[in-house]
This record gives sequence, C-alpha cells and structure tokens, in this order.
Amino acid sequence: MEKRELLYEGKAKKLFTTDDPDLLISEFKDDLTAFNGAKKSSEAGKGALNNKISTELFKLLEAKGVPTHFVEMMDDNHMIHKRVDVIKIEVIVRNIATGSLSKNLGIKDGTVLPFTLVEFDYKNDELGDPKLNDQHCLILGLVDSQDELEELRAKARQVNDILRPYFAEKGLNLVDFKLEFGKDKNGTIILVDEISPDNCRFWDMESGEKLDKDRFRQGLGGLKVAYEQVLNRILG
Repeated sequence: MEKRELLYEGKAKKLFTTDDPDLLISEFKDDLTAFNGAKKSSEAGKGALNNKISTELFKLLEAKGVPTHFVEMMDDNHMIHKRVDVIKIEVIVRNIATGSLSKNLGIKDGTVLPFTLVEFDYKNDELGDPKLNDQHCLILGLVDSQDELEELRAKARQVNDILRPYFAEKGLNLVDFKLEFGKDKNGTIILVDEISPDNCRFWDMESGEKLDKDRFRQGLGGLKVAYEQVLNRILG
C-alpha cells in the first residue's frame, strides 16, 4: 500500500488516501506546536516515537475491547488506519489538576481529582478550541443525539480505566489526555487520531518529572529523551 493524494495536513500529521477507499495513511510529523500554534518548533525523531507509542497503545486498547481506527504501523513514521468521519469534539480526560484546569479554576497544580473529569472542547483551530457543554454540541450538530455524547464519555472513561493502571505499573501517572473519535463506514463510534506524549501528560510517579509535550510548552528541554523513556517503559 502506498500514499496517494494528500487529504489533510494538521499540526502533527499528514493524512493521505490509498488505493483502498476505506483506508488512509497518517504520516507523523516532527513538528511541535503549543498554545494554539503560537509556539512552534521541530524535534527530529518525534513523529516516529509518537507513531510507535500510538501503535502499542492502540493494540492494547483493541485487545481490551476498545474499537479504534488502527490497522497497522507501515514504517517508523506512517500508520495505516480506517477512514472515518471525525467527530469535531476533543474529549479531555483529567485525573490530576494541571494546565488549563488549574489556571482557569484555581485548583492547585498536582491535586488528585476526587473523580475522573471528562470535558469537551470544540475541535476548531480558528476559534481556539473552546470549551463545550452538551447543549453547545447539539446546537452545533457535532453529534446526532445526547446518547452519542454519553457514548463519548463512556468510551473515554473506558480508555482511562485501561490506561491509568497500565501506566501506573510502569511508574507513570497518567495526569490527563485528549482523545478524538470518529464514525466508521458502519456508523460505529471508534477511537481515532493518536495516543502519545503529544496529547497525554505523563509524570514519573517517584520524581514527578514531566515526560510529555509540557517539556516543550514550558521550555524544559529534553523532549525526545522523555518520549523515548515513555516508549521504553511501554516496551518493557
């Protein structure tokens, strides 16, 4: 299978058509962006690390009963996956307060939340990915029904229930993460995009060291080494 037409280019990936109308190829880029594109850079090898990490996590989730778009890793920087209609909602799952949650609500950074918080953001760069409530989602036509919103929440919590203890066994706190979903050709809602240190926050359980894109956001350096550490822990 080979790449054909460039279908879409985002901040972290390029999306290509293939000779199979039901399959696409994602190319994981080395580009780095933060603060809605206000901060930009590049880190050689970052895309390959995210592809490898996402591959392992998609395999894990599939084995645990979570349907995803993943088909196979084509090479270091390319993943073959199902074509879907992407739901324009970013589903944010939070276990520990940090980032925008601490900034906006005044919850002390590092506070373990009394329950897992699931939030919705509008997947719209021009508007800065604003927060959504259920009524916003329905007014904008991002989903067909309230039941679909509840399904997104349930699937997000299911992913968290699998990944949080999985990473805890590897000495990492899964602080928060972003998920995206889409509908396959049968109309089934499945997990899409990627799961990597680009859209997850990982803190070492002993040292508190940040092993994710916050190293870029906060100018800490050592991003590639941090991503490599996450992959190495996954691979055991």
